[in-house]
Amino acid sequence: MRTAPLPPLAEILATLQVVSLPMATRFRGVDHREAALFEGPEGWAEFSPFLEYGAAEAATWLRAAIDFAFEPQPAAHRDRIPVNATVPAIAAGDVPAILARSGARRTAKVKVAEPGQGLDDDVARVAAVREVMGPEGRIRVDANGGWNVDEADRALRALSAYDLEYAEQPCASVEELAGVRARLRDWDVPIAADESVRKAEDPIAVARAGAADIVVIKAQPSGGVRRALEIVEQAGLPAVVSSALDTSVGLAQGAHLAAALPALDHDCGLGTASLFTADVTTTPLVPDAGSIPVARVAPEPALLAERAVPAERRAWWEARIRDAYAAL
Repeated sequence: MRTAPLPPLAEILATLQVVSLPMATRFRGVDHREAALFEGPEGWAEFSPFLEYGAAEAATWLRAAIDFAFEPQPAAHRDRIPVNATVPAIAAGDVPAILARSGARRTAKVKVAEPGQGLDDDVARVAAVREVMGPEGRIRVDANGGWNVDEADRALRALSAYDLEYAEQPCASVEELAGVRARLRDWDVPIAADESVRKAEDPIAVARAGAADIVVIKAQPSGGVRRALEIVEQAGLPAVVSSALDTSVGLAQGAHLAAALPALDHDCGLGTASLFTADVTTTPLVPDAGSIPVARVAPEPALLAERAVPAERRAWWEARIRDAYAAL
């Protein structure tokens, strides 16, 4: 892959804005999402690796942001991207309200295997989603690697009663994914790999091992749109483009990735703006009739000011960018 020269660090920091967006429901253990935004010749980009990630891992996210801000993106094959609704690990009774926030949609991704919860909670949540979605709705579940092989086997057999489109990252390792996929071969529950792609030193290993039917790809953790396209091509599997709980600026990069894929067989996980109660624009990339446009997003100064983090958090993000830039 061609790697463009890095812009000077000072040029990145010159336009840096750091924001904190409130979430409608606690997700991934947080109720606010912090993100750093900066502008380049091509427009605004987002750098928002999760807070626990070190400099080496964060550097890949920074490379993605630099590429989106400073380089033209690959040609698009479509101008709108169909997206799924996302249902956090909430009580079954709260499902209708969460899905109502997503508007019209034909697909829902449901979080399962939440620490502190059990299979009964997962079954009740998925059953509630099926009731709201109806028989034609598509339901996928995401365990974030939370089960071992035996747990995944038991859980997915139980959840298969609700007609799953696929199960995302039921187990943590490639070997475990291969084991679950082999056990469920006759149950028609395809396996999708997320963390085994975006957090792996070799993102193609999961395809090489026959451990997945689908790859879930994210623009930021992959190092940008071009690198993500290479991973999908090398894997030789259908791809689902997903977000990393981005602001609308980051979702725009995901939309550009989804638009650049030659084929797009599944709805994408880019409808997550509906998980926030605020954004950096008054026209966020919230799904309309189940899809979002392929367009860049420019944050609005008044909203940047309103959502700006305190000075000590901005200094923390500046230091993080310096460390990630040095790792590049």
